Amino acid sequence: MESNIMRELLARKKNFVFIGEAGSGKSELAMNFAQLMAEVSEKPVHLFDMDQTKGLFRTRDVSELLEEKGIIVHSQKQLLDAPTIVPGVIETLTDPDAYVLMDIGGNAAGARMIGQFSHILNDDNTCVFFVINTYRPWSKDAMSINDTLYSITRVSRLRKVNIISNPNLGLTTTPDEVVEGNEKLKKILEGGDVGIDYVCVLSELYDEVKDRIEEPLIPIDIFIIYPWLFRNPGKIIPEGPRGLSMR
Repeated sequence: MESNIMRELLARKKNFVFIGEAGSGKSELAMNFAQLMAEVSEKPVHLFDMDQTKGLFRTRDVSELLEEKGIIVHSQKQLLDAPTIVPGVIETLTDPDAYVLMDIGGNAAGARMIGQFSHILNDDNTCVFFVINTYRPWSKDAMSINDTLYSITRVSRLRKVNIISNPNLGLTTTPDEVVEGNEKLKKILEGGDVGIDYVCVLSELYDEVKDRIEEPLIPIDIFIIYPWLFRNPGKIIPEGPRGLSMR
């Protein structure tokens, strides 16, 4: 099912931007989308790590694993808090023979750097995903979500966004929490200009929630897991359904 969703997306768009507050899960989603694109497309897939706002949970931290999957990872070493720009962005965004994903750092501070590319990112070849996790404190109600979206789109100059619902509480998430978190977001967005385009769920929960979610559902695997995230230090991290090492 996720392969069909990805093929349909690639038939319409070539560039994909992931924005949202820190903790929304946009880096994990960008990596999962990149892997799916690499699986279903013969064109090269480029993933740009544009996160300059935090020192952890970054695409570049698992670049070797991603490159093993055929994904070309672009990142730039950060010097203190200097907003360094990854080279080659415009060339790749405008290359008709390449698919591009951009993982943008959390909040407006991280999104500001892509304003210089807005003339490309606002064209018909680009899909901008705003990732929302209703279990995060800044996504608890319509006002919080609107404030975040407004601040990010204002500095990035992005005009149109698509919504990805990513309701989760980390590795301990239950099927009921996925459904309840998604229903909460639907109510928050009700009556507005945008709705939920896709819902993401951990692969191991997919079968338990697929008949309880109306929107297109995409199973994802966790790429970035640090040891201190486990309550049980001896817990073994399994391999994902597509052979991903969940670490």
